[in-house]
Amino acid sequence: MRVAVIAVGRLKQGPERELADRYFERFEEAGRKLGFRELMVHEIPESRARDTATRMSEEAAAISAHIPEKSILVALDERGQNLDSTVFARHLARWRDEGAGHTIFVIGGADGLSPELRRMAKLAMAFGSATWPHQMVRVMLLEQLYRAATILAGHPYHRA
Repeated sequence: MRVAVIAVGRLKQGPERELADRYFERFEEAGRKLGFRELMVHEIPESRARDTATRMSEEAAAISAHIPEKSILVALDERGQNLDSTVFARHLARWRDEGAGHTIFVIGGADGLSPELRRMAKLAMAFGSATWPHQMVRVMLLEQLYRAATILAGHPYHRA
């Protein structure tokens, strides 16, 4: 199964980029042995439209262009479910075992994800009820992907 993160906004050089790159590389290495063939990150430019609805619509169109047909779509949304790491790992393993070709995680911009994208999602997940900057959400998601791989591999990284 291929895994992709589609995020509105760019990670600039700095600590967030370094952490994101570290977890990306760790997941690539650990995930390959578990049947996760590839991890990709697509950065979508933030819309410059004046009104919220247009911004969300333009960003949704750009995100949708990167979603292959028959993908499992996971929306990162503050209204989503709070999953513990083990449950998250089980979701990934189940989708892989069911033969999903792609699991796509989407992170919206400052206005969030369009209602259409949220409806398309098989799962909406949150990292707590707080609102997080998209850069932090990306780092946390990549860490959770790596943690899920270590859980599935029986590696001691996850000690809960």
